[in-house]
Amino acid sequence: MSKLVVKKIKKKDHPSLDIVTSKGVELIGKKIVLCVAGSVAAYKAIELARLLMRHGADVTCVTSNAVTKLIQPDYFKWATGNEVITKLTGELEHIRLADYKQSDLVIVYPATANTLGKLANGIDDTPVSTVLTVGFGSKIPILMCLAMHESMYDNLAVKKNIEFLKNKIQFVNPQMVEGKAKAPEPEDVLEIVLKKFGFSSVLKNKKILITAGPTLEYIDPVRVITNISSGKTGVLLASELISAGAKVTIVYGPGNQKPSKGAKVINVTTSKEMFDITKKELKKKFDVVIMAAAASDYTPESVSKSKIKSDKKCLTIRLKKVPKIIEQVKKLQKDTLLVGFKAESNITKSALIKSAQKKMKDVNADIMIANDIGSKYQKNPDRNQILIIDNNKIKSSGWKQKEKIVKLIRKEIEQKLK
Repeated sequence: MSKLVVKKIKKKDHPSLDIVTSKGVELIGKKIVLCVAGSVAAYKAIELARLLMRHGADVTCVTSNAVTKLIQPDYFKWATGNEVITKLTGELEHIRLADYKQSDLVIVYPATANTLGKLANGIDDTPVSTVLTVGFGSKIPILMCLAMHESMYDNLAVKKNIEFLKNKIQFVNPQMVEGKAKAPEPEDVLEIVLKKFGFSSVLKNKKILITAGPTLEYIDPVRVITNISSGKTGVLLASELISAGAKVTIVYGPGNQKPSKGAKVINVTTSKEMFDITKKELKKKFDVVIMAAAASDYTPESVSKSKIKSDKKCLTIRLKKVPKIIEQVKKLQKDTLLVGFKAESNITKSALIKSAQKKMKDVNADIMIANDIGSKYQKNPDRNQILIIDNNKIKSSGWKQKEKIVKLIRKEIEQKLK
């Protein structure tokens, strides 16, 4: 008797997702809710969804009942690869999509006078208006692209609603054509979205190499010497530069942060691996090299092939200095923009500046990021205070979340590349 063999079939991604990142990775990892209101311009929402996806976004459409009379929901599912929200159920779709930090952006395209009025007055009697009410309350950014007859656009009640919302959400100006305030073109909305997430014409297509995270130096097969670097600054910086349009390669030690989507990630463990891989990558041309890793300065002279017995009262381990990766960068690529990091602990600001300036000169860096990782930093490692040193200019960030710190570093890099 033959055996019945049952194979588990892996669920495949929707075929429409093949276009994701085909034009860029600026929006990778970004969840965008596309609310489509009942206007004849709704057909253009298909094109907008596809444009956003081609730059990496994950798009979910929410439609009003009026839209489904113009366009079948399956068309939106075909376009995005995601289920279309046409009604609210026990699945709590409005919470899943628009509650705190559930999505990165809500776009209303096209936005009718009716939808505008409901948001301005807290009315939520359709899937679109309810998603908007939740998103408005949870402070998810909302981008509203108005489309209606010019006479409606000039209506005092409509203008009052726009006035009430103008400093709370972002409007995209309609095109005034043939007596109508027509929805902006999808390409124009895409450009606004890209800029909203940090796109930069200066950084577009720039090739950037980043090292990040700690390294592990083995004493025996199970014991290591390391440091407490999380790799967070390097990973956040990679994400920031990807959103700006750069092509990022990250050589990443064993940090506890998830590497940035959209980056080429090369995982390493030891300082030797990081050194060798970085040197190998530098055979390619990079516009910017950022040495953010907390690579070990020393490694054991010899590594025990077997686990060292734990019965000894005292153990002596001899360490040797490892080569500095940053010292090789300008030797291999003299024209690259080199950004170095210098960390000290519990020293004065003047001593930190002096130390960073010396390192900057020794390695021929263009920008040096200095910070004190002593006791004050250890109390809350998600915050940092850096000094950005550029020749004789010194800028202090003040204590900020690392998400804001990397934006300052990115701006400094942009200024140098202009």
